[in-house]
Amino acid sequence: MVAAVRPRTVGAAAGLAAGDRILTINGRALRDAIDFQFYGAEERLDLTLERQGRRRALALTRRPGADLGLELEAPRPGEIATCANKCVFCFIHQLPRGMRRSLYVKDDDFRLSFLHGNYITLSDLDEASFERILEQRLSPLYVSVHATDPELRWRLLGQPRHRVEILPRLERLAKAAIRVHAQIVLCPDWNDGAHLERTVHELTPLHPHVVTTAIVPVGLTRHRERLPALRTLTDGEARALVDTVDGWQARFLAALGSRFVFLGDEVYLQADRPLPAAECYEGFPIAEDGIGLVRRFEDDFARALARRRSTRPGRRVTVVSGGMYATRLARLLAASPLGAAARVVAVPNVLFGGSVAVAGLLAGQDIQRHLATLGDLGEAVLVPAVALRDGDGVFLDDLTPADLARALGVPVVPVEPEPRALLNALSRN
Repeated sequence: MVAAVRPRTVGAAAGLAAGDRILTINGRALRDAIDFQFYGAEERLDLTLERQGRRRALALTRRPGADLGLELEAPRPGEIATCANKCVFCFIHQLPRGMRRSLYVKDDDFRLSFLHGNYITLSDLDEASFERILEQRLSPLYVSVHATDPELRWRLLGQPRHRVEILPRLERLAKAAIRVHAQIVLCPDWNDGAHLERTVHELTPLHPHVVTTAIVPVGLTRHRERLPALRTLTDGEARALVDTVDGWQARFLAALGSRFVFLGDEVYLQADRPLPAAECYEGFPIAEDGIGLVRRFEDDFARALARRRSTRPGRRVTVVSGGMYATRLARLLAASPLGAAARVVAVPNVLFGGSVAVAGLLAGQDIQRHLATLGDLGEAVLVPAVALRDGDGVFLDDLTPADLARALGVPVVPVEPEPRALLNALSRN
């Protein structure tokens, strides 16, 4: 289904419009957006459309590589392959009750992995889907590995009925030259220590097809009733893990030409260790998994600030942040004239509780409740746009920035997690 057509593009010139359902391309029936991309790569396209209940044919020709200019609708929850596992650390199982239904959808869909970078377990993948991945060269994929020991991985996935070993599946993808980004959600006392070392070193021979291995700490909320006992890393364990990964990276860089294994930003922040330099992230391929996101933001902030010639002080505003990054963000802003008048506030996450301290999971009520205790909030409140649902502009608890503005008595401005956007929001221009 076409959601939008950008003006002055091939699709617009051909007469495509929002609401059109594209049924076939060059005689091939389309199952989803991946088929659209795969079969729509040719220069001459004969389309069959359904528009307002009627079928019609449409033909278009484009230059090699030219974008059609179409935005397709996201799949509905019923169209997504859901996850049958009950992973001991699954974040969705830790959500409080009463939130909107879409938040409780557990996807394990290879199509969303290819299109959007969602992590999949490969444990529910049938043979037809596997063959489709190979046929259509769906690369890269993002795979939740967690452990290569079959028994341990089975327990981490919640002891599913079917036991599927991960290494043979990864080897099959590697043989077909499908690139994979592997992820390990680290659960202390489960898959750390010798288990972690085994997992990393059993994935290493699959490089360069397994491009990266990300180690990210488990996130725990206060809503873990009747769930397996888990804990987060201690500060000492975080420091030891940084040292371990540093050693692995040095060896892998010499042997493979890549550091191969990368550690989540949260671990460096908890350990109070310096973040690696930008070049250590090798192009930031998995930044959205929290690998190098802080380094990229801070380096980009310094560059964006250097390009601004004005030395005028910035606005007096309140900047909302999660507890994990607030102190570091405050230091970053205080070092520049634009941010000197800004007050960074770490908002406690009451909705989720536990170890959740990232800005993207802040609820509107928590922000409102905490800021109401602070008195003068300045000229505006800047909230992280990542805490808002795309398109609708609502927080996880369905409050909006307008709701907060009415309650707090000052404008509430969502700011994208991009240095230029933050500097513009701080500026008086």
